[in-house]
Amino acid sequence: MVAEFKDLNYWALVLGGSSGLGLATARKLAKHGMNIIIIHRDRKSEIPDIEEAFEDIRNSGVQLESFNVDAVQKEKRADLIKEITSILGEKGKIRTLVHSIAKGNLKPMSGEGPFLENIDFQITIDAMALSLYDWTEAVYQAGLFAKDGRVISFTSEGNKKAWENYAAVSAAKVVLESITRSMALEFARYGIRANCIQAGVTVTRSFQMIPGNETLRMHALKRNPFKRLTVPNDVANVVYLLSKDEASWITGTIIPVNGGEHLK
Repeated sequence: MVAEFKDLNYWALVLGGSSGLGLATARKLAKHGMNIIIIHRDRKSEIPDIEEAFEDIRNSGVQLESFNVDAVQKEKRADLIKEITSILGEKGKIRTLVHSIAKGNLKPMSGEGPFLENIDFQITIDAMALSLYDWTEAVYQAGLFAKDGRVISFTSEGNKKAWENYAAVSAAKVVLESITRSMALEFARYGIRANCIQAGVTVTRSFQMIPGNETLRMHALKRNPFKRLTVPNDVANVVYLLSKDEASWITGTIIPVNGGEHLK
């Protein structure tokens, strides 16, 4: 395997990197020589297994630093930026910022309560969409991006389709995509590319929290030309491709990574 990022002092900052797409992405980029910073929010009981996964990444021969902190809080973000600045030192730069925060309300609009309220939309959109801009702006203002920086986030087919109990997350995904396009336009002058990956149905911890996820899973299998679901490594592979020099002319896009699941 080619470790093309080795010795370039490149770092990936992964928001929500202790499981699912974020963890798979951290593993993939580390294998190609990129140092990793992971910010996650997990219970103490889950930390031993998470630390075991992190140690496996370190064994790839890269540096890995992690923080079990709520990345959405403004005060915490300011403290983390200071910590990250210290970790990177004078030569380190963030090549790839990966947004994989899954903190949303999965409540119905009708039927059995409790129902979605205005505050549920606000919390979900803030965590799963607005925080992408907050972090990009904070990293940029601190001068931490590489001169050819990449910002990558994850959306879903719920950006256009209505699923029960998914209304708040669906709204967040639409906002996330809009922000991505605007950042691609306005941050281009600073060498930053921004893209959004629309992953197919992937059985992650956050997906399993969606009410009726088994129905979504079966429907996706029927539609997929390859007759299998997307796995985290499929998505991580594309984050890696978008992080390469050769992907510098790709920005402002929503890229389906689903084996053609969206075709029918």
